[in-house]
Amino acid sequence: MATIPDRPHSGLVVIDVQSGVVAEAHDRDAVVARIASLVERARLGGVPVLWVQHADEELVRGSEAWQIVPELRPAAGEPIVHKGYGDSFEATELEERLAERGVGHLVVTGAQTDACIRSTLHGALVRGYDVTLVADAHTTEDLSRWGAPPPDQVIAHTNLYWGNQSAPGRTAAVVAADAVELGSPG
Repeated sequence: MATIPDRPHSGLVVIDVQSGVVAEAHDRDAVVARIASLVERARLGGVPVLWVQHADEELVRGSEAWQIVPELRPAAGEPIVHKGYGDSFEATELEERLAERGVGHLVVTGAQTDACIRSTLHGALVRGYDVTLVADAHTTEDLSRWGAPPPDQVIAHTNLYWGNQSAPGRTAAVVAADAVELGSPG
């Protein structure tokens, strides 16, 4: 159980699934479809869905590239957290939105695996949250021309190492989208 007191609920966190972020992402359509399915399941189960939307010099707020992809639409009452750093907690209101909903367990999806996903996973764990990474619902673009491994290997490696993370009183897990339980962890 999370080390944050009185936070028994899970929340689905959708990070940076924006037109400009996932335009060239590995397995984009399948990943977005799995996220859409998770969003629908969460809503049907009364599980909070929280959206994170990045902006910077290359991803200008209000631009087409900045918009959440058309396949996904936040519902009324679902918070959209705006960020300018990799970690979705850094200089944002994510913590407050999670606290309001009693969320101590994050189910993480989105982009990019090797940037904002990794930063947010670690940021959540060190802040006392239980964190489940949805193995087949995060993606990244091909950055191999700059020395990174191909995107499928980046995703596989992130799934491998996140499944082996631990911290006192907290859990880290990696689960496929069709096996995600959108309730209290463990």
